[in-house]
Amino acid sequence: MAAGYEGTSLSDLTAVMGIGSPSLYAAFGDKEPLFREAVGLYQRTVGGRTRRALRDEPSAHAAVDAMLRDNAVEYTDGGHPNGCMVILAAINCTAANQGVRDFLTERRRSTRLELETRLRESVQSGDLPPGTDVVGMTRFYTAVLFGLSLQSGDGATLGELTAVVDAAMAKWRYYTRDGAAGCGDAGGAALA
Repeated sequence: MAAGYEGTSLSDLTAVMGIGSPSLYAAFGDKEPLFREAVGLYQRTVGGRTRRALRDEPSAHAAVDAMLRDNAVEYTDGGHPNGCMVILAAINCTAANQGVRDFLTERRRSTRLELETRLRESVQSGDLPPGTDVVGMTRFYTAVLFGLSLQSGDGATLGELTAVVDAAMAKWRYYTRDGAAGCGDAGGAALA
């Protein structure tokens, strides 16, 4: 759905799927349940890089680095529309589609919570120091992740996204230095 949720009509969907409207209605009822199924499939396959990085990498640093780099590669793959479906498919929705917007907001919140959980576990295990600003770090790195999707949707290349990831990873020490807890609330100037 390169045109996004609202820009894709039922006739667009049935044409791409090679089925008639009655078949789509019989299987899904209407467009929203089909979209939710598509997002679920996307997150289990193409969009599963974040979850894999957070689960499989041996350290918090490696997990965040892989999360950003692997998604940058995926966002610019060329085999599908650039960016992330969960970020770009319904940025602006009319009131009639508030349920879709809320659904995607919850998916993005889930990503933040998965990252925060991984970082908290890393503090508990000693992989990250006790003064790590987990909340600030979570907000910063999910903002970078979501921003990579937006930039790729606007045509940024893998090289350009990689430069963003390099800069973001250079901020790692800001959040993990002793006494950093609460630094993420200091405002944007502290991140410069």
